[in-house]
Amino acid sequence: MRVNDKDYRTVWMEDGVVKLINQPLLPNTFEIYSCQNYRQTAEAIKTMIVRGAGAIGAAAGYAIAQAYLSDEDIQKAAQVIKNTRPTAQNLFYAVDKVLKAADKKEALSIAQQIADEDAQACKTIGEFGVPLLKDNAQILTHCNAGWLAFVDWGTALSPIYAAKRQGKKLFVFVDETRPRLQGARLTAWELSQEKIPHAVIADNAAGYYMKKQQIDLVITGADRIALNGDTANKIGTYEKAVLAKENNIPFYMAAPLSTIDFTCESGDAIPIEERDEKEVLEVRGVRLTPNQSRAKNPAFDVTPAHYIKGIITEKGIFKPDKIKQLAPQ
Repeated sequence: MRVNDKDYRTVWMEDGVVKLINQPLLPNTFEIYSCQNYRQTAEAIKTMIVRGAGAIGAAAGYAIAQAYLSDEDIQKAAQVIKNTRPTAQNLFYAVDKVLKAADKKEALSIAQQIADEDAQACKTIGEFGVPLLKDNAQILTHCNAGWLAFVDWGTALSPIYAAKRQGKKLFVFVDETRPRLQGARLTAWELSQEKIPHAVIADNAAGYYMKKQQIDLVITGADRIALNGDTANKIGTYEKAVLAKENNIPFYMAAPLSTIDFTCESGDAIPIEERDEKEVLEVRGVRLTPNQSRAKNPAFDVTPAHYIKGIITEKGIFKPDKIKQLAPQ
């Protein structure tokens, strides 16, 4: 990720301190946030200073390593970290992997390996996905599944970045993605940094552009993929998949293997995080609704496998019902 002519990862570790790009401040302010211990890193995950499947996973891996370095109760630390975001599979994958470390040195090594593998997997996802994007393609994406959602490159945006580097001309429709506006704030910021033409649209405008045949395909990220191909992603993704099906537009999801939960039989078993109702009732502290009104705020929904044309992984593009063959032997 290149920002102001300098290369960054979304999350990294220096001398036991976890460094994060402070995402709630974007696009107005670019700031690096430092977490001195695992509790601070867990809080950064919970409050979405760091967010996105792969970035959460890398941060969680580093957090467990911090617990090792500080001689904390490792099992207690693991539970604190796992309790931060219940839907994101990468978080559980990373915590469980670092927990296998025999000592501090190995914990650091495994955590770094998780981050490095995430960056490489996302780069490879871009390489597999780029043939889907014809020159002058118009793509719809939902939420943010780019650099900021992973250690680098991203998933849904990785093919777009790869296509741009090959000289293809593209246009991206960016769902604003209420209530936290990750599309309007983060995806649009990333595309601006890459000088990729785009337009932010209201979440409920996607069907309008699909019906006008102005969208060629949809690519989103994923937060947890079940064994049958059902996939949880940011709230509103299911609606986009239904609209795409109705308008004969191919709908793809992109995710590394670490997002697949091989113990989860179907989307019915994926836990859905409910976040604070203030995220719906307010925008950056300004109340938009009557004081007497309440809100419901599910952070994710599940797109059934039959709406998904393919899942782009670092091992290739797979039909949802073929995901199970990627299970570790």
